[in-house]
Amino acid sequence: MNLTESNAAGSAHARRAGPEVVCTGIAVLDAVFRVAQFPVPEAKTQASEFMIISGGCAANAAVAIARLGGRARFAGPLGGPAGEEAIGDRIIAALIGEHVDCAWCPRVPGVASSMSAICVDPRGERAIVNYRDDRLAAARPSDPAAIVATAVAVLADNRFPEFALPICAAARARGIPVVLDADKPTRVTDILLGTASHVVFSAEGLRATAGTHDLGMGLERIAAASRSFLAVTDGANGVLWLEPGTPGKTRRMPAFPVEPIDTLAAGDVFHGAFVLALAEGRAEADAIRFAAAAAAIKCTRFGGITGAPARAEVAAFLAAGHEA
Repeated sequence: MNLTESNAAGSAHARRAGPEVVCTGIAVLDAVFRVAQFPVPEAKTQASEFMIISGGCAANAAVAIARLGGRARFAGPLGGPAGEEAIGDRIIAALIGEHVDCAWCPRVPGVASSMSAICVDPRGERAIVNYRDDRLAAARPSDPAAIVATAVAVLADNRFPEFALPICAAARARGIPVVLDADKPTRVTDILLGTASHVVFSAEGLRATAGTHDLGMGLERIAAASRSFLAVTDGANGVLWLEPGTPGKTRRMPAFPVEPIDTLAAGDVFHGAFVLALAEGRAEADAIRFAAAAAAIKCTRFGGITGAPARAEVAAFLAAGHEA
């Protein structure tokens, strides 16, 4: 991104009225194919729809926040240099088009940005092939304190933990919420788990991290090493979380019943909506309901993060009496 683009993105970001949320982690260029069935060896599979869109946990969450009325800033490493590495340029252009400020994205010279090829079947399930150059993990944020200086909350994924950690630490030093999207399996002793004020696992991430299939038990095992608010999303089974201040007590919110067309980016929409709700001062249970509604709407639309809803759509969905 050149200086003119950066200034324009920053100006548009500043004009938005909602709370500012920093999202830090991975951004990806997704090639998405809609197929009748997932590819099998030695056979060609015809796609009925195809699109190239921005992706990645933190980047998608930033788009969701912007669509829901927040001011979103994304900070994460991309290939470079700008103007020569087309994948990163395209990712940033897509994020800027969604009113996401990308001024704090380092570009790593001679390295390609991350990409994914994704097939989505008629049930809305997906099969994903990722490419990520490990050299991106060497990037570090240039000024973590400046990145979060005007933020009300931070959302981090755990794809680039060494990049995200100083930003999360700077946010905690300011006393603002830090939500960790623990999609990738990690260790119970992972320092990010203790740095975040709120950790929301995927079911797969929690089972692999805690070493148990039982999600309630998994949350309790993490709680033994972390004082964070702990929750886990489990697709159509809803959201499970530990009741703050009541050791061992879990609460569950069922998923909103919808007919899924595409679950790609639904978890990212959930995380973005959840952190935005916290930034607006909502309690965790209310934030979970708001986030679950936003994710449910997204699942009814093909196209990954392009299906993320606007704020008015979530409000209308909840006002219509949809029950989780």
